[in-house]
Amino acid sequence: MRAGPRVRAVRPLAALLLLAATACTGGPTLENQGAVTAPPGDSKHLTIGSAGFTESDLLAQMYALLLDRAGYSTKIISVTNREIYEPALENGQIDVVPEYAATFADWLNAKEHGADAAPVGSPDLDATMKALRALAAPRGLTVLDPGKAVDQNAFAVTAAYARKHHLKTLSDLGRSGLPVRLAAGDECVQRPYCAPGLKKTYGIDITAVDPKGVGTTQAKQAVQSGRDQMVLTTTTDATLDDFGLVLLADDKHLQNADYLVPVVNRARAGGPGVRKALGKLNTVLTTADLARLNEQVDSWRRLPEDVARAYLRSEHLIPGAKG
Repeated sequence: MRAGPRVRAVRPLAALLLLAATACTGGPTLENQGAVTAPPGDSKHLTIGSAGFTESDLLAQMYALLLDRAGYSTKIISVTNREIYEPALENGQIDVVPEYAATFADWLNAKEHGADAAPVGSPDLDATMKALRALAAPRGLTVLDPGKAVDQNAFAVTAAYARKHHLKTLSDLGRSGLPVRLAAGDECVQRPYCAPGLKKTYGIDITAVDPKGVGTTQAKQAVQSGRDQMVLTTTTDATLDDFGLVLLADDKHLQNADYLVPVVNRARAGGPGVRKALGKLNTVLTTADLARLNEQVDSWRRLPEDVARAYLRSEHLIPGAKG
């Protein structure tokens, strides 16, 4: 009997070693333009980066398991700061990372054109991907195809409140005319996707923002208790049921297209082998799946590697355990 491949996670301390090597580097220089236009590489030894939170850890483990199955040798490194791991991705110290389309597009755009640059991420996935790929390519990065899963900002109310007022969508809430105190981060007052967007796009009467953070326990408890009426969280929040909360659909697409996308170093992992291996996840992984997987780690205290392996086996993407 052959045991399934083990995915080795490198301690976060190793990420700190990247800082000295990458802090002063940016995209390829004119002298290095050949690295950008060279044929895509296919190294058999790949380092996968995780951003250090549950969802990113799960995705990194799934990437590693799929690549192992395709004949690659992988290791995972946890790098919690995009300012560190993105240059390391450009330099080939990291080969693959899970990213979010609109967020990463805006981050690269700000890096290229300055912090005050107009955002290029939008609710339109095709437009967002076009902008993202245009920004990534000169840096020697290839953005693979997005799948079904999206981790966007989302808004939740109690199930009882939704039933009482017949709410299923944010448009329903706007039409109701109900005053809404919103539990969110303090930046929500100014962010276009948050309070201003809710007012402009949906006509929701946001009377105040209660600065308890995005999807925090305190924020959810404030809505559960009736102190606030709605909470800013995410579409893959695994704990809504624990607080009796339900999401209201963003039916007018206020939020940006933060679909999950693998980003790879072209020179080392830009070939068809990696694309095919990771593309298999796109055929199965949904937003609801990702929320359930997050729950297993965050609430059930299971290891991300075990949760990732069980999911891929259940979807027949890797072999099951043999007795």
